[in-house]
Amino acid sequence: MSSLAPQRIGEPPSQLRLQSVPIMSVMLASALPMMLPMIAAWAWLPPLGLLLFLAWRLLHPSLWPVWIGLPLGLWDDLVSGQPVGAAMGLWTIALLGIDFIDQRTYWRGYWQDWMIAAVATSIIIVAGAVLAHPGTGLSLILGLVGLQIAASILLFPMMVRVAAWLDRVRLFRR
Repeated sequence: MSSLAPQRIGEPPSQLRLQSVPIMSVMLASALPMMLPMIAAWAWLPPLGLLLFLAWRLLHPSLWPVWIGLPLGLWDDLVSGQPVGAAMGLWTIALLGIDFIDQRTYWRGYWQDWMIAAVATSIIIVAGAVLAHPGTGLSLILGLVGLQIAASILLFPMMVRVAAWLDRVRLFRR
């Protein structure tokens, strides 16, 4: 028997855990790259908060309202050093785009979710770099963040697995 199996029949999961696990996991994932003792000349570490944020949203479409991108984006801006408002706006626009796609499709598979996350992550990383360095040429920005975009796209499936495991913890009934 799994350690996460329900202990009592009919007992609902904790409301505090239902609400706090997704939010706290995204906040921790946003802060994690800043906690690592690394110094890099260019951006190569993926934005873990953004990836987990997109994984939660694509895993559970009705989990969060669209405005949740504002406070979680503010937290990401504060811990990552981006200009305040960059992630707030970009994450909210990403949620609006995903909602738009959800309204137009009947079903989505794993590959479609990965493609949606890849496009959203690429746009958000490039737009964040443009906002952080105004006046810099797009070709220079793409050269600087290209490795970060590739690492983010390749890391997204693992972040979906992390979100699925955290969802099991969230729904645990004890």
